[in-house]
Amino acid sequence: MGIKGLTKLLADNAPNAMKEQKLESYFGRRIAVDASMSIYQFLVVVGRKGTQMLTNEAGEVTGHLQGMLYRTIRLYVFDGRPPDLKKQELAKRFSKRAAASEELAVTIAFENKEDREKFSKRTVKVTQQHNGDCKKLLRLMISQLLRLQFCLKSLFVVYAVASEDMDSLTFGAPIFLRHLMDPISRKVPVMEFEISKILEEMNLDMDQFVDRCILSGCDYFESIQGIGGLTALKLISQHGSIENILENINKQRCFLFSDFVPRLIPDNWPYSEARLLFKGPIVSTEEQPEIKWTAPNKEGLISFLMNENGFNIDRVTNAIEKIKAAKDESSQGRVGSKCTFQFPSLAFKPKIFSTQVSVNPQPRVLGSFKMPTVVLGLRNFKQPLRVVCMLTWI
Repeated sequence: MGIKGLTKLLADNAPNAMKEQKLESYFGRRIAVDASMSIYQFLVVVGRKGTQMLTNEAGEVTGHLQGMLYRTIRLYVFDGRPPDLKKQELAKRFSKRAAASEELAVTIAFENKEDREKFSKRTVKVTQQHNGDCKKLLRLMISQLLRLQFCLKSLFVVYAVASEDMDSLTFGAPIFLRHLMDPISRKVPVMEFEISKILEEMNLDMDQFVDRCILSGCDYFESIQGIGGLTALKLISQHGSIENILENINKQRCFLFSDFVPRLIPDNWPYSEARLLFKGPIVSTEEQPEIKWTAPNKEGLISFLMNENGFNIDRVTNAIEKIKAAKDESSQGRVGSKCTFQFPSLAFKPKIFSTQVSVNPQPRVLGSFKMPTVVLGLRNFKQPLRVVCMLTWI
């Protein structure tokens, strides 16, 4: 979900801050990708026939593995424990999947093919098993990975963030991409957003932009009845902050409330907690360790994909050769492929924790984190997982 109505608001009020691009425009650049969204798309699209997902002979789902194998070289950071503020949203998603399962049962009974496929996709959920499979595959595809205990402040390896969740902008991603990981068959252009131009065109600073996103509705609580994206922008532009808006409501109820559409703001509305999640990540002052791209484990990949999951040996071998070629090409990099991410300024001093790189000789998967960038570490600031990758055609 991300931020309610933000895409349309930007299209109407900051059109110069967004532009369509071709996928080829990002070849050779390093992109931080929302892995949870990618895995979900693989499960929904790859090898799917109607309500049937791609499986091996044992009936185990393998669409996520096939989708990941034939894509770009990546270092994945997987989801950790969600924040307390997001429990309500997660419960809502669970209810929607349950409702979709009931609808699916009805459509199967009446043999409605189109509805069967639609509701079947709505029941898809990325599980711990899917994550575990993907981690194992990644360890074999790139034999040296890092695991950090807490996120790092220095973000030096990415050009942009790729996701479908618009709250990537709220977290301060300098350049944000949508539809980057969509299937090529859809022929949907990549949509690029630039936060500096958004702030300039909307005449807001970053703090005001964060408050505007919270006011219009985000993943952490229900939106306020009667306050959409445009109204939130007008209120922030006039009053500057949520605190000033709330004070204005108390003094001039007629400004925000009509006799017909009351706008109810709960007394315990947790806007300040949401603001902290967007602006106050746990950071580290220690030096970023070097990330090395190494050759894939051919024997391990063949054993895992062919013997355990029923993949065709020729396709696995061809994929390994493409990974090797892509690795060699991506190691050359591209001018302007990196940008420095800076967190929004804080009115308080963030907590500082140390980081340690695992010395275990076994390959490791990157720790999870919650910013839509290449921050590495445990998911302590509660946002969708992200992936560091060199976007390369393979």
